[in-house]
Parts: sequence; C-alpha cells; structure tokens
Amino acid sequence: MSSSDAHAAAGQHAHNPNLAHHFETIEKQDHAVRLGMWLFLGTEVLLFAGLFLGYTVYRHFYHHVFHECSRTLDLSLGTLNTIVLITSSFTVALGFHAIKQGKNKTCAALLAVTIVFALTFLAVKGVEYHHKFQEGALPGKWYHFAEIPDMHANLFYTVYFLTTGLHAFHVIVGMSILAWLMVRVIKGRYSASYYVPVELGGLYWHLVDLVWIFLFPLLYLI
Repeated sequence: MSSSDAHAAAGQHAHNPNLAHHFETIEKQDHAVRLGMWLFLGTEVLLFAGLFLGYTVYRHFYHHVFHECSRTLDLSLGTLNTIVLITSSFTVALGFHAIKQGKNKTCAALLAVTIVFALTFLAVKGVEYHHKFQEGALPGKWYHFAEIPDMHANLFYTVYFLTTGLHAFHVIVGMSILAWLMVRVIKGRYSASYYVPVELGGLYWHLVDLVWIFLFPLLYLI
C-alpha cells in the first residue's frame, strides 16, 4: 500500500466508526461480510439437505406408513404457520427497505412485527408438539400411538421432531438476531448510509422461511 493509500484508509477509519480496523474501506468490509454470510447460508442449506435426503430414503422404504403418519399432522396449524412465516419474510424485507430510506422508526416497528410473527410460529408449533406428546406419536422407543400400531411409524416422528425441532431452533436464533438489530436500529446505529447488518439479518430470516417452505409439503402434504 502506498503512503497516499495509507493516508486515505486512515481517513476512512477516522470518519467511519463502523469500519473494522483490518479493512481498508467500508466497501471491502461490506463485500467480505456479505460473502461470509452467503457461505454460512450455504452450510445451513447443506445441513437441511442432509435431513431431507434422510427423509427421502425412509419415505422410499416405508412409503405407506409415512403417508398414514403425515395424515395425523394438523394441516390447518401447519398452513397457519406457513402463512405466518411467509408474512414475516415480507415484513423483514419491508424493514430492510425502510432502513435504506433512513426510516429507523419504521424499520424498528417492522422488525418488532417480524419478532411477533416468530413468537406466533413457535407457539403454534408448541401446540402441535403438545398434541403429539399426548397421543404418544413420538420418536424411537417412546412411540405408543394407538392410531398407527406399525412401529415403523416412529421413524416418521423421529424425522418430524428432528427437522421441525432444528428449524424451531433456527427460528429462535433468527428472532434473537432481529431483536438485537431492532435495539441497534432504535439507538441509531444503522442508517441509510450503513445498513448491512440489517440486510444480513434479513437474509438469515429468509433462509428460515425457505427451509419451512420445503418442510411443510414434505411433512404435511405428501
């Protein structure tokens, strides 16, 4: 780096509190964090792809039992949760648009609405889990669901609890990230000139939504 470049970089650090010390410019920093986020999302996709592959294999060998078990899930609650998550993706996208326009209060409000949607999703999923525990539709040796006496049915509920439980964990993580972002938006840490963290939080939330869009038809509809 030439002396003039060094002086320019020092100037950027002095005038931009959001620029980390190991980046020369805010543009390079934004490019790096976006690339890192997409790589992280790629690993998340691979994680759920492995679970979907396991579901496909079991579905192939125990097709009839999986079909019967799928019919025992509450389609209305599953549909409700699908609508809730898709709507939450819309609100988080609006929040990102708002912060790009410098509308911090609107952004914070939309992130709060998204968090309420996330809590609604978890509450509905909790109701579903409660029903399954009452019925004995559980994984492994805990399976004692009288409606479907075939013990292979426990494989369906193993996949059901594993995939939806892991997804619910991602909902909790995403909701926590959005809450953290909302607080920082209220404090004015982000603005029309610096909004990348809100963008990354929105990307993560869209992944949570995308995974459910695959889970819903696989578990409830097929």
